[in-house]
Amino acid sequence: MKIAIVNYNAGNTKSVWYALQRLGHTAIITSNIDEIRTADKVILPGVGHAAFAMAELKKTGIDKLIPLLTQPVLGICLGLQLMCKHTTEGNINGMGIFNTTVQKFESSIEKIPQIGWNTIELKTSALFNNLSPNKYGYFVHSYYASICNETIGSTTYIQPFSAALEKDNFFGCQFHPEKSSTFGQTILQNFINL
Repeated sequence: MKIAIVNYNAGNTKSVWYALQRLGHTAIITSNIDEIRTADKVILPGVGHAAFAMAELKKTGIDKLIPLLTQPVLGICLGLQLMCKHTTEGNINGMGIFNTTVQKFESSIEKIPQIGWNTIELKTSALFNNLSPNKYGYFVHSYYASICNETIGSTTYIQPFSAALEKDNFFGCQFHPEKSSTFGQTILQNFINL
């Protein structure tokens, strides 16, 4: 099986690579269009500023390729946000896969970014096979995707938001499965099993 982790200079690619290795899977870290197109599974991780990240994806044409993929695709953190239709971080359009917008947390009381563990209420999804409805995921983010029809996991920090999204062959996790202990390992394995 060929697993491609998309490299666009804005990702926590190595931590995802190591997490897959711990599960017994070998992945490639690549920005090559052909390698991504022919992969069995594609993971779009991400940490950083959305506008910079989208500009990097545009340099290689990956921003146009990803919405056309028919194999399972998983966006993680910023990867999920870039798969949404718009983000206020840099006021840019995303890839438009998920029909929701990304906004910054606003609070004079709570710390931003959110860093830590949150309970996630899970809906039925192949991504969540063998998991009970409420699990803890590890989050590090200042921006969030609003709840929408494609939300398959929700949580609350300052206000409710999408912890996970699903549309057709596309999945997204705002939390970091590669840092979310056995819960995250199960999600990554479920994704590989799709």
